[in-house]
Amino acid sequence: MSGVLPSQALKAMIADGTLSGSPAITPEQIQPASLDLRLGTVAYRVRASFLAGAGNTVEDRLSEFEMHRIDLTGGAVLEKGAVYVVPLMESLALPHGVQAVANAKSSTGRLDLLTRTITDEGVEFDRIAPGYTGPLYAEICPRSFSVVVRPGQRLNQIRFRKGQAVLSDLELRDLHAQESLVSGEAHIDEGLGFSVDLRPETGNLVGFRAKPHTGVIDLDKIAHYEPSEYWEPIHTTEGRIILDPGAFYILVSQEAVTIPPDCAAEMAPYLAMVGEFRVHYAGFFDPGFGHDDAGGAGSRGVLEVRCHEAPFVLEHGQIVGRLVYERMAEVPEQLYGAGIASNYQGQGLKLSKHFKAV
Repeated sequence: MSGVLPSQALKAMIADGTLSGSPAITPEQIQPASLDLRLGTVAYRVRASFLAGAGNTVEDRLSEFEMHRIDLTGGAVLEKGAVYVVPLMESLALPHGVQAVANAKSSTGRLDLLTRTITDEGVEFDRIAPGYTGPLYAEICPRSFSVVVRPGQRLNQIRFRKGQAVLSDLELRDLHAQESLVSGEAHIDEGLGFSVDLRPETGNLVGFRAKPHTGVIDLDKIAHYEPSEYWEPIHTTEGRIILDPGAFYILVSQEAVTIPPDCAAEMAPYLAMVGEFRVHYAGFFDPGFGHDDAGGAGSRGVLEVRCHEAPFVLEHGQIVGRLVYERMAEVPEQLYGAGIASNYQGQGLKLSKHFKAV
């Protein structure tokens, strides 16, 4: 059956060797519609980001671009502004009918850690062709904060699909009529559009901007750091803010979003012509996100926003991104949020799990 493969299919792929790991893949890595990937024991500091390209392995290219290597075993700092390549503990032996797409996990994106998956002979980031057999690597570029990483940490995730799974706009409208995918009016155009909330129901806190000079963040420390040491709160009573070039912001969508149990979604950029910014898409939304059956009752999307060349006025209600919905091949055994300690079910404006509650 075509569609995104659920947790029970991932377990079968692990059992038959399609997905393998050294050490072995653990049950905790299996999400409703994706598999978390683990960092290996060494990081290569490289001169620049790269793709292997046709006919090349990542190892071949590392010999060209490596500056030095770092043992991660006891924990090591990946410095802001530098580029690293880390071999992952997982490898693939995909059948020809199965393709994969990878993405940063939510907490990774909220720390402005640019994390992308690369493969041997790969010509795109985060896209893995049907039939790929070989190792996986994470390219990591900390952009706002230096971080401490260790082997086994999970910064990115991978999703598998058979055939065409994306819902057309017509199918999305029909689904919205049945399920109310979003609170308020649905803006459907090559996916479900969502807008930014700059007029909160209570108070005038609308987001956070990363401070430029901070200490490191140890990714193993949960609810540990004081937000005020790393983030500047953004308040407005005008329903608009001005984005500064090069700055990184955490904002929130105006709409509450629902992902039905038989669907998955991926956050995608909107259109380049809407403004001098992009919503960084740490983008998998699992089946059950924001859904009543999984204790969500509508969860808003956290937006990771970076401004480009010129200051830009962002207005309340401006559409800034879209969710592309896909059919699941089957409903997963376990939904997002329902008993699997999901960090962001029922969320509003929220920093990553490493920070104390605001």
